Amino acid sequence: MSGEPETAFSTVLGSCIAACVRDKITGVGGMNHFLLGVQSDSSKDKYGESARYGAYAMEELINKVLTQGSGQRTELEIKVFGGGNINQKMDDVGAKNAAFVRGFLAAEGYKAEAEDLGGTYARRVVFQPVPGRVFVKHLDSSVNDGLIKEEISKANKPVETHDDIELF
Repeated sequence: MSGEPETAFSTVLGSCIAACVRDKITGVGGMNHFLLGVQSDSSKDKYGESARYGAYAMEELINKVLTQGSGQRTELEIKVFGGGNINQKMDDVGAKNAAFVRGFLAAEGYKAEAEDLGGTYARRVVFQPVPGRVFVKHLDSSVNDGLIKEEISKANKPVETHDDIELF
């Protein structure tokens, strides 16, 4: 979260989703990055509520922007990215993540002002919250193998907590 003019957030996405949320009045904004929309039945209660899941990550980010911004839901600008099918041999987790984020926004009464979801490539996303600019670069398939291994590793790793910081 930041409202500083020089701040930029950056992430690389495969099948994961990142949402960039900002308050258009104050310029306060942030970015999340989640692995899965919701916990699967097999992982229920194993890790608890975690930022690795979209429902939690979206609620947390939106609430923090509202709290630190103007507090007006109508002034939120939301842009979403990712959900690539970077390994055609696996179940299309990216499509499920994209459907989740679209459904979540609709259920909460929001509409993404911009999105770049799906495809068969990874993305690098850079978000500058104060001006609301997002830069997206589609990455070639050579990046995909490393991202697949990283996403699987993070999804299977137990959550460590340190006070109010969650490491996964």
